[in-house]
Amino acid sequence: MDDESFRRFVEARRPALLRTAWLLTGDANEAEDLVQGALERTARHWKRVSASGNAEPYVRKALHHAHISAWRRTRSRVAELLGHASAEPASDDATSDNDTAVVLRQALARLTSRQRTVLVLRYYEDLTEPQVAAVMGTSVGTVKSQTRHALLRLRQLAPELRDLAPPARPAAPRTVEASIGLHEQEVSS
Repeated sequence: MDDESFRRFVEARRPALLRTAWLLTGDANEAEDLVQGALERTARHWKRVSASGNAEPYVRKALHHAHISAWRRTRSRVAELLGHASAEPASDDATSDNDTAVVLRQALARLTSRQRTVLVLRYYEDLTEPQVAAVMGTSVGTVKSQTRHALLRLRQLAPELRDLAPPARPAAPRTVEASIGLHEQEVSS
């Protein structure tokens, strides 16, 4: 293993990886552990990973998989903690950045792990749908549907965040008849 190139990679990318991990977990200590574990696994394969030129996507995928594994191991504990979380939405006067951050963090914590992951990768990491699909090891269609479901759920959990989230696209009509009916409604309005 080329220790020097790995050290440079870690120094350069660790802050960004920590931000992503914090968004996935919502906890600084868990985020630190998650990044440490992903970097540990990456170090074992650094020669091959660095030679491919895809070190960052590899580490992000390792980060995502480690998060999912940790979530599965502690599913019952998380369900218990979330079951005690307040179901009341935050007040409408939550206008400061700090209040918005708290509301967003609480709403993200109530999403499923996959939904939270897809939102973080799409809107925080600014990855394209194919890139998110590669990181998550799923199809682009799954990324699209998870994103749509996550945004809808986020709007239900925290309506005061409506201005932060991109607008949801209406679902495409499933039949020709539905499409014609939709068009006739638009024309008559």
